[in-house]
Amino acid sequence: MAQHAAAAGGGADGGTDAPLLPSPAPPRRNRFAFVCATLASMTTMLHGYNLTLMSGAQLFMREDVGLTDAQIEVLAGSMNVFMLASILAGGWFADRLGRRSTLVLANAFLMAGALAMSLGGSFAALMAARFVTSVGAGFARVVAPVYNAEISPPSTRGVLSSLLDIFINLGILLSYVSNYAFAGLPVNLGWRVMYGVVVVPPVFIAAGVFFMPESPRWLAMRGRHADARAVLVRVSDTPAEADLRLSEIKQAVARHQQPELAAGSHGGGGAVWKELVFRPPASVRRILTCVVGLQFFVQASGIDAILLYSPLVFKSAGMSSTAAALGASVGIGAVKTGFILVGMLLTDRLGRRPLLLASTAGVALTTAALAATLLGSSAPSACVAAVLAVVAAYSVGYGSVVNAYSAEILPLRLRAQGASVGVAVNRLTCGLVGMTFISLADGIGMPGCFFLYAGVTAAAFVFVYARLPETKGRSLENMEVLFDK
Repeated sequence: MAQHAAAAGGGADGGTDAPLLPSPAPPRRNRFAFVCATLASMTTMLHGYNLTLMSGAQLFMREDVGLTDAQIEVLAGSMNVFMLASILAGGWFADRLGRRSTLVLANAFLMAGALAMSLGGSFAALMAARFVTSVGAGFARVVAPVYNAEISPPSTRGVLSSLLDIFINLGILLSYVSNYAFAGLPVNLGWRVMYGVVVVPPVFIAAGVFFMPESPRWLAMRGRHADARAVLVRVSDTPAEADLRLSEIKQAVARHQQPELAAGSHGGGGAVWKELVFRPPASVRRILTCVVGLQFFVQASGIDAILLYSPLVFKSAGMSSTAAALGASVGIGAVKTGFILVGMLLTDRLGRRPLLLASTAGVALTTAALAATLLGSSAPSACVAAVLAVVAAYSVGYGSVVNAYSAEILPLRLRAQGASVGVAVNRLTCGLVGMTFISLADGIGMPGCFFLYAGVTAAAFVFVYARLPETKGRSLENMEVLFDK
């Protein structure tokens, strides 16, 4: 007691009180995991670029190649339909070859597709080139979110998983900048340069991917526990966290090992599809409902009608200048990328569910406002403001959370194939919107299209509120308990 009193008295005499127990320093966030997630996500930047480059390029392709409205509509939306093959096969490739090798393969297809598009001289040749590009884009959209979710520590998984969306939208922004920058070139050259400039980047991205470690969860599924631990030590915030993550991964693999062995498969086989689609347990059925529903609603909001046809939307509002319409489209890319970044920074602070609720409500209201500007005699600037509001509301939640949420709630053994199903629904819905927008606008008017999209997004708000639990802070191996009820 005297010693304690003397210590207290000494603290008072010195003017400061030493704490009885020093507070531990917060662990440093892992930078290597950030580098790995960034490299994996960069592949999806090429998908974003190729997808929306048609927005401005089609204005010049009509004249140079002689494409009709129907051909433009099919060419613009076909990429999403063509992606279905590689999306559904992507989970199998990711489980067989590994996440890293599949991303390298994706970059090879994206490079070949960009070269073929820049050399295309007919509708058939352009469709074939679009198919090649779509194979690489499908692999990237399936594997990159799975890799990011599996490599990331729980403390920053929301941010690192959202890097995927940042790079997709950076690619969209660069495509709009490319439309505007090369619009002054001769008609037969400008759109070819727009596609040709992305022939070389996949080579450098693929080289960077080779330096990434393989997913620790894939290594554990292959029985390579020592290699998995070596990776986890490098991508976790602390060594203790790495050991805990490895223990949870081993338990998750062990829980599903017997069904695989009984089916004679080793990852990605018929047993996975049987459990995932044909005879899913109640918890898996609830998870799949959330994944498929979320991926459907995010595209049924009509965002691709804006991304693919923004110059047409602006011209329907009275903007007569092609240069002005392309310049306004650059603003779309900038706003989308900026608000994706805002959503990425908030996802681990506020949680996934609040962002999704705010985003769906915001998109429904702003899309209805956009329809109203097109219905009346508003100035083109009102239409541009409404479009930017839709894009901002979409990006802060829908655009930054959906891929991360879908990847993290799927059980380990079903993650690659389950992600394939979700992305397939996403791309099919996206293709439906892209390939019907012009025809639908001719039938019910452009305002009618956006009122329809607003109604669908209102239904999405109800779906998110009723079905989606919060996942912030949970380890991947503990997600399934949220859906056992």
